[in-house]
Amino acid sequence: MPDDLLDALEVQTAPSPTAAVLWMHGLGADGFDFVDIVPALRVPESLAVRFVFPHAPMQPVTINGGMVMRAWYDIRPDSGVRREDEQGIRQSQKQVEALLAREKARGVAADRLVLAGFSQGGAMALHTGLRHPERLAGIMALSCYLPLADHVAAETSPANRDVPIFMAHGTGDPLIPLARARRGQEILAGLGYDVEWHEYPMPHAVCDAEIRDIGGWLARILA
Repeated sequence: MPDDLLDALEVQTAPSPTAAVLWMHGLGADGFDFVDIVPALRVPESLAVRFVFPHAPMQPVTINGGMVMRAWYDIRPDSGVRREDEQGIRQSQKQVEALLAREKARGVAADRLVLAGFSQGGAMALHTGLRHPERLAGIMALSCYLPLADHVAAETSPANRDVPIFMAHGTGDPLIPLARARRGQEILAGLGYDVEWHEYPMPHAVCDAEIRDIGGWLARILA
């Protein structure tokens, strides 16, 4: 394991986990952001899942005036359009891959690993999961978009061409327009991916109905 492995919080639904969910937070948040959601997911105890909530690195974020905060990558307002930082995305991809490698070293098979995230963390789940060289159990992308969309067709891993993908978005999201999220889903569906798409009447957030749907999806793909 690399010495600079990201710090993370962990919650286990039962002893000796045989599955793991790596759940990444959004811009400016940290690993504590979704820890409390685990009981609400009602994951069957028989599945024995380890939830891992890593803290993104601290770095300046251009759209926030260069303020230093936890971020998976920088975002720049070029000509009024938000542009993601390709170099930063690919660097964070390596750090996420290192966390996946740790789970495999702890005895969790690749096909029992779920990459999940909200907002910027959801973008990272899509980016990393689609490129992972081994078949994963699933990818969950909440209130986000498909990053580096122009590179997806050429860079995706054949091992995950049939991976289950759960995408959800709020119809009133003021930060990431619903149309941008839908565009990502359309690109993936056009490439033949199995995308389960959900919309909820909410802003840039999560809601009870969404949590129930996530819990059901996790139970299905990990059963």
